[in-house]
Amino acid sequence: MTSTSNPNTVQSQFLTHLRGFTVGAIAACCAVTLTNPMEVVKTRLQLQGELEARSATPHAKQYNGAFSAFVKITRNEGLRGIQKGLAPAYLYQILMNGTRLGFYDPVRDLVMSTVDAVAGKGVGTTGVGKGISMVVSGAGCGILGAAIASPLFLVKTRMQSYSPQLAVGSQHSYVLGGLRKSLMHIYKTEGIAGLWRGADASMLRTGVGSAVQLSTYDASKQILAKSGWFPKEGGIGLHFAASAFTSLFVCIAMNPFDVVSTRMYNQHRGADGKGALYSSVGDCITKTLRTEGVSALYKGFTAHYFRIGPHTILTFVFLEQVKKAASILLD
Repeated sequence: MTSTSNPNTVQSQFLTHLRGFTVGAIAACCAVTLTNPMEVVKTRLQLQGELEARSATPHAKQYNGAFSAFVKITRNEGLRGIQKGLAPAYLYQILMNGTRLGFYDPVRDLVMSTVDAVAGKGVGTTGVGKGISMVVSGAGCGILGAAIASPLFLVKTRMQSYSPQLAVGSQHSYVLGGLRKSLMHIYKTEGIAGLWRGADASMLRTGVGSAVQLSTYDASKQILAKSGWFPKEGGIGLHFAASAFTSLFVCIAMNPFDVVSTRMYNQHRGADGKGALYSSVGDCITKTLRTEGVSALYKGFTAHYFRIGPHTILTFVFLEQVKKAASILLD
């Protein structure tokens, strides 16, 4: 007997996924508007002193820490400078976080039910099985989102690093033409593969960050909800506390991969068609450790924390409130 899908069920599932995608994208865009300046600061700090040997005579630093960098960039480049890359950042958030946040709930439920079906009822929804299901779901959604949106992150990184006055790392003057012209320039000079240069580093970065962020947030929200410290489970205070708790773990886990991702994206193309500085993620990690030491993988940590912390908090607070509004309007 051949089973057929109920059209109403298929339509309902599609609308659920579409709503999740939209809600996730709106929440992430609201957050990135406020946190993009620290992303600019973080990018430049991660590129400062790139592959400069510790034993060598150090070059004069353009930036001395996150907050002095913020002031210096704002003073020299103005509001447009400290908000560089905002256009691709919005589109990146729509594609990457719309996928990552919007599909997390249904993917998590699917993974849990699959584990239950394979290993026995309750295995995927309780204890260690539940935790593993949340980590796998978070990582999977993050990797998918990063792969789809990688060209936008590429252009965003190059826009944010570009500064004739305060240059660090490789400089790409074509970004002055804006997002569309930048994408076209990369396509014409490097082909379709050029648009996804560094995507593997970004997928690794986002997979690690998503696995920690989404699973830790989910778990901490449940723990805090049961603690009795908050008047009601859906309150903003609960979402704020869970997000604040999550952000530190995300930053610690993700910063090394973030440094690698930034450097892979920002490098020029070599004569052989590969990266001029790094041929792969492994090559980038090896060269960075060899010339700059372990601490290089945590360059820009303060700026990253003050970017990812508020961004995590704002994203999840906006996410929960937009979900509520969508339920009121659409249900």
